[in-house]
Amino acid sequence: MLEEWSDMKMRRVSPQGTLVAAAFGFVVVLLDVSVVNVALDALRRQFGTEVAGLQWVVNAYTLVFAALLLSSGALGDRLGPRRMFLCGLALFTLASAACGGAASLRVLVAARLLQGIGAALLVPNSLAMLQRAFPDKERRSRAVGWWGAIGGISLAAGPVVGGALVTQWGWRSIFLINLPIGFVGMGLTLRYVQTDGPGHDRSLDWPGQLAAILSLGALTATLAEAGRVGWTSAWVTGGWALTVACVAAFVWIESRGRSPMLPLELFRAPGLAIASLCGVIVNFAYYGLIFVFSLFFQIQQHLSPQLTGLAFLPMTVVLVAVNVLAGRMISRIGARRLMTCGLAAAAFGYLLLLPVRADGAYAWLVAPMLLAASGIALIVPTMTNVTLSSVDATRAGIASGVLNAARQVGGLLGVAVFGYLVRNTDNRAFMAGMHRSIGLAVALLAMGALLCGWRLGADQQASDGMPKQSRRLRPAKAATPLEETNRQ
Repeated sequence: MLEEWSDMKMRRVSPQGTLVAAAFGFVVVLLDVSVVNVALDALRRQFGTEVAGLQWVVNAYTLVFAALLLSSGALGDRLGPRRMFLCGLALFTLASAACGGAASLRVLVAARLLQGIGAALLVPNSLAMLQRAFPDKERRSRAVGWWGAIGGISLAAGPVVGGALVTQWGWRSIFLINLPIGFVGMGLTLRYVQTDGPGHDRSLDWPGQLAAILSLGALTATLAEAGRVGWTSAWVTGGWALTVACVAAFVWIESRGRSPMLPLELFRAPGLAIASLCGVIVNFAYYGLIFVFSLFFQIQQHLSPQLTGLAFLPMTVVLVAVNVLAGRMISRIGARRLMTCGLAAAAFGYLLLLPVRADGAYAWLVAPMLLAASGIALIVPTMTNVTLSSVDATRAGIASGVLNAARQVGGLLGVAVFGYLVRNTDNRAFMAGMHRSIGLAVALLAMGALLCGWRLGADQQASDGMPKQSRRLRPAKAATPLEETNRQ
């Protein structure tokens, strides 16, 4: 009887069902990256908060997501990706319900922290489930492509869907919409995803993980408090001291640990180091300015949440379209040229936004936003390929995790720094801060373009194998399921 039940259970396992389940988890993660921005003004009025409070609503999610991303894949290898995916989706769904029912800003921020933990469990373990469901390399590559495409569509649709929800049913609906998505995703996972076998005996770097969380948390809190109490405050000074101490502790732990979550020797490969730095810069500019322009559209131009979401639609749609195009251009043009051109195009697009005025017409923003988004869309897949080709194949998984974590940290810092610059919502002060934010983004993107043109290997292509410098890195061990998936 037990064998018959087990056989029935095995017949339910479906690669296509696994892909759909994994995509549901990725959809909720990316929706909550973009959807909150269109509700900023509604949250500001609901809780009577300043920009610093809004920063925490956005960054609480990103902070935990970035800090736990490297460890969650290892946790899935140890305890099983299906099990960890289900835990992540359940936690994300419950946290979304808590967000939707939050009676105060503190409760909302705490619930967003829990969402971030769930998101960190979902992303790497969804890839590990796909690796196991599609053992054939060609089919797995197509499955991962569909997984990424569905995520890109959800990221593009987030502002539009969120704007419509906030306009029709209020800001709580942008969180409550995650409940049916989460329940359907859990049902699909239980029905179609293969059960976990024995896990890998991989040690977890708990001291390094704690130091990473404290470092990012101290930095985010310090930047947020600086906007509220000023740079000379004792709290801010103490926050900077704590940040420096935590970062130093993290570097010390990672340099001496037997199984570090972030092997520092990876950065000896110039390609990975440059790609990671560019990942920080790109997300710093993109997500920081998305936050600023969300406030600009809603507070300065008095657009509804729905119109705010539509205002971002050209930018998000072009991200998906050019992302696909960039994947085909890398082998023809070369990573260095594509990275340099993408960073330069993004810098020039944002530069054209400098004359923006509160009473200006939206039509004047469309072309610069399209140019900036096109440049960023060229960069993202290119720096991913540079990262994977810069290290030995057995370290592709951890290298991909480093890049994704760097990008999340960049987005967190962008919202924190630009939020500080536009902390005063009075028209004149806000516009001055907005122009400084745009200028800073332009300067950093231009520096990134110069760095890629100068230091990135001229012969580094997506189709290249491991560059010479990466051969000096000694492989740690055989690839884990997540690492094998990321390599494809």
